[in-house]
Amino acid sequence: MAQGARQEWRLFTISVLGSLVYGALTVADAWVLGWATDEVISPAFDAQALDQSDLWAVSLLFLGVALARALGIIGRRLVGGLVYFRLMATDRRRVTRQYLRLPMRWHQQHPTGQLLSNANADVEATWMVMMPLPMAVGVIAMLLVAVVAMIAADLVLTLVGLVIFPLLFAVNVGYQKVLSPRVTLSQQLRADVSEVAHESFDGATVVKALGREGDETRRFATVTHRLRDANIAAGRVRSVFDPVLEALPIVGVLLVVVIGVQRVLAGAANPGDVVQVAFLFTVIAFPVRAIGWVLGELPRSVVGWDRVRSVLDATGETAYGAATVAGEGPVRLDVRSLQFGYVPDRPVLTGLDFTVLPGRTVALVGRTGSGKSTLTALLVRLMDADSGAVCLDGTDVRDLTHEGLAAAAALVPQHTFLFDDTVRGNVTLGDEVADEQVWQALRTAQADEFVARLPLGLDQEIGERGTTLSGGQRQRLALARALVRRPRLLVLDDATSAVDPEVERAVLEGLRRESAAGGPTTLVVAYRKATIALADEVLFLEGGRIVDRGTHAELSARSAAYRDIVDAYDQARARSEAAAGAPSAGADVPVGAGGQA
Repeated sequence: MAQGARQEWRLFTISVLGSLVYGALTVADAWVLGWATDEVISPAFDAQALDQSDLWAVSLLFLGVALARALGIIGRRLVGGLVYFRLMATDRRRVTRQYLRLPMRWHQQHPTGQLLSNANADVEATWMVMMPLPMAVGVIAMLLVAVVAMIAADLVLTLVGLVIFPLLFAVNVGYQKVLSPRVTLSQQLRADVSEVAHESFDGATVVKALGREGDETRRFATVTHRLRDANIAAGRVRSVFDPVLEALPIVGVLLVVVIGVQRVLAGAANPGDVVQVAFLFTVIAFPVRAIGWVLGELPRSVVGWDRVRSVLDATGETAYGAATVAGEGPVRLDVRSLQFGYVPDRPVLTGLDFTVLPGRTVALVGRTGSGKSTLTALLVRLMDADSGAVCLDGTDVRDLTHEGLAAAAALVPQHTFLFDDTVRGNVTLGDEVADEQVWQALRTAQADEFVARLPLGLDQEIGERGTTLSGGQRQRLALARALVRRPRLLVLDDATSAVDPEVERAVLEGLRRESAAGGPTTLVVAYRKATIALADEVLFLEGGRIVDRGTHAELSARSAAYRDIVDAYDQARARSEAAAGAPSAGADVPVGAGGQA
């Protein structure tokens, strides 16, 4: 709460002032009622007549106080709401920026659903307490003024009514102790539900293809039922304590009225004083609940704050240097003594040393799990190596600026992601790029023909994750996205696996022509013989080490392990085609006019 008040101190101060005005005028309303009872209403009953001027005076006095109090309510609620929403917006931006700064290794250790919950539900829970807080602060001031006014009216009645407040405090303390663990569990389960939902959406194709809808529904039902039960448990606590907290101020009012009537009959108090004190207890009963609301939100706020801080305090963000890769055209890639492991003492890559000369195309071949995808991520610095270095034209990638690295190197990963946007938007990602440059990238990626057939061409919406395109079409758009930025190093991590072999050959030949004309140095993770044969050199990776290197022909002649890998892919493909009687499922079959593949 203190952090939020400091962060938005101007608006918070205005909101508190509005609450103070509301509280002061609530007390003033009670004073006006007491004054009107003694000076206007009681004399009118005694005289059996009412002076119209007195009636107008009382009415105008009540109206003036009501209007001023309404302004206080507007200031308290409107400005208090602004404080709440501004704090949420600020923290959501901070969390999102932190996600962008933190390295991929950190993201791999945290489920996506949890990260979504941190940025949304947890931020909301953190600052929900700021909604009733200005009113609660104003209520404290109002209580002080009200107690002074009540003491001035009748000390005995005031003491009778104030007996209720220690009871309110004690009930609130017990309320928080019982409610806090239940709310903490509910907040955690919200993140669990988000995690399962995100996995279900991401894996929708797999779930439907394997007929696992029932199992997935039961998995989701299990965690949602746990959240339901946690919320019901918290609701039961509220259902017990809330009526008690509502009833205690009313009990105080009844005590004041009963004892006040006795004091009036005994001549120890004026009717106006009793009315004033009773009315004050009546009107402060509801605002006093604001303190309970603050206390009720505190458990959620603490849990949300801890979960958000766990993100904001996370260490290991990627630090960039101030260097750039000088010159233009393809770069020289040097990998020196590179070592990396996701788990300590279990390296995935060990002692990698190789050089790729500018403009050359190098194929990376190895068994599944040999570290190929890990190496591609290290080359473009999605992760940092445990030791060793990756250098572009002699400059360590860790010394490059963020913009300089993004301009020099581009990665097309094996898992393609497209946005729910147009073809142009997916290729340019919002950069100012001329259409001719976009078409040139599409031609090199062998994507220009199917894009030209789309009803709106570059302006065609392709759906979430590119669902209106085939797998091969999505891969080619992802390749065009990298090429349009004219990188000096292009890294392809099995980026054409869903493309027809003839199309893949055309893509790689286009890249070779670009390299010969000053295009990028290219490193490609490949399996097909036709693809590997186009490379100037092949690096054979096994067990996280480069165990051999040379041309495809040289490695085929001297390495049985290499032959087994490249032959196994072609043999598996031939068996698949023979069984299906058609091109394999990985083949790229274009869709017509942007229809569903």
